[in-house]
Amino acid sequence: MNKIGIFFGTDSGTTRLIAKKMAKKLGDVASKPLNVNRITVADLLQYDSLILGTPTYGECQFPGISTGVKEGSWEEFAPQFAGVDMTGKTVALYGLGNQEKYADRFADTLFLLYELFTNCGATIIGDWSTEGYVFEHSKAVVDGRFVGLVIDNNFQGLLTESRLDTWLEEVKPALLENIDIEISETV
Repeated sequence: MNKIGIFFGTDSGTTRLIAKKMAKKLGDVASKPLNVNRITVADLLQYDSLILGTPTYGECQFPGISTGVKEGSWEEFAPQFAGVDMTGKTVALYGLGNQEKYADRFADTLFLLYELFTNCGATIIGDWSTEGYVFEHSKAVVDGRFVGLVIDNNFQGLLTESRLDTWLEEVKPALLENIDIEISETV
């Protein structure tokens, strides 16, 4: 499909809000963001370029029913990717976390998405600097950088818009390249 697919898991709605902001900033090249608890793997696989988001709930596990997400989330959706080949797909990841309350596992679930889609053969783009964050540990840090954009809307909400703008500017060319849309066609 000649659009960027945007999919997320959420409970409180913040991850959805971030997905909607991204779609608005990307304009016509982005699909309407969809919750993973309302789609099938085939829905996601129709896109060659994807932005995938997750909140962090629980300890080193996907958010889902076992972590208190009433309608399910990545915990229920992720197992469906066993044996799925995503070679040729470009995936940018974002995750939400709380660096003050959960400094010892800040945005850990982002790593689980990274691991899942790397194992499926997708090309992961959009790593993000750890500069400006204060936390003790995060599994989402690989080679000194987060594996995707990290948003802490609770304690750094004033930085969210600028982080979104900077990150989207960085990942947009690779996402568009994978769907054969000229960058000059977009805002």
